[in-house]
Amino acid sequence: MRRFAPWTLLIVPAVIASAHADSLRTDVTKSLVPLEEVVAGGPPPDGIPAIDRPVFVPPVAADAWLTPNEPVLALEIAGDARAYPLQILMWHEIVNDMVGGRAVAVTFCPLCNSGLVFDRVVDGITLDFGTSGKLYHSDLVMYDRQTHSLWTQIEGRAIVGKRAGERLTRLASHTIGYADWKSIYPRGKVLSRDTGHIRSYGQNPYVSYDQPDSTLFLLRGAPDPRLPPKARVVGVVLGEAERAYPWRALESVSVIHDTLGGKRLVIFYRPGILSALDRARMDQSRAVGATAVFNPVAGVGR
Repeated sequence: MRRFAPWTLLIVPAVIASAHADSLRTDVTKSLVPLEEVVAGGPPPDGIPAIDRPVFVPPVAADAWLTPNEPVLALEIAGDARAYPLQILMWHEIVNDMVGGRAVAVTFCPLCNSGLVFDRVVDGITLDFGTSGKLYHSDLVMYDRQTHSLWTQIEGRAIVGKRAGERLTRLASHTIGYADWKSIYPRGKVLSRDTGHIRSYGQNPYVSYDQPDSTLFLLRGAPDPRLPPKARVVGVVLGEAERAYPWRALESVSVIHDTLGGKRLVIFYRPGILSALDRARMDQSRAVGATAVFNPVAGVGR
């Protein structure tokens, strides 16, 4: 597993701003990482459009185009339960939303297969996020429209720009099967395909990308030999403690109890959920299952 660059603040010449910021007005004199590691992924800034005015429908309407085992990113705040189908997030990567009265950024990076939700309020300011068109260690790099700082999706950390060093607060969410989500939240809301954009929802533009032995896009250096480059893992970070649990281990036991950073945790595995990155049609992809991590002590939260 590649380590992220240290937190040391790097001071770099402002004259390279146009080369690294493209149409963004990012202050590249403030960077936590070498700027050459923040690379162009192909599309320009906002070439993959974030959803800023999400529309939601009840499950009875979504049933027409969502199959039971398709993956959705599930979020519940203050009784407001929502499902964000990966067949939609695949094409937009970011949804700026309000859920349970809270401003959130719902994010999905296809190259890392990571679905994460963050609080958009930082220092009392509500940020809006877009896709920068850049990648850091193959991960989606977001930018906030207020300062054009660049944020890594998988860390929720600003790595270049005025807000370099700041972190977003991560909110509990899980990628689960649509049928499982409906059974828990029958009155919940599902992100609609009515996004304001014309996209091939249900189609996977990253066909076979999650084959375990295949190469990561734009990966520099040799991959860690302990696991195949795209082996699925459950990553857990508690304070300064970090651990990865391979899915192949979970598939054989379904439940793992462990202690990390002095705290107990339990990891569950549920079979049957489809991959978002396998076949050209997501509903025809192979089953890879889903996982979730909890504190096993009832009443203390996740």
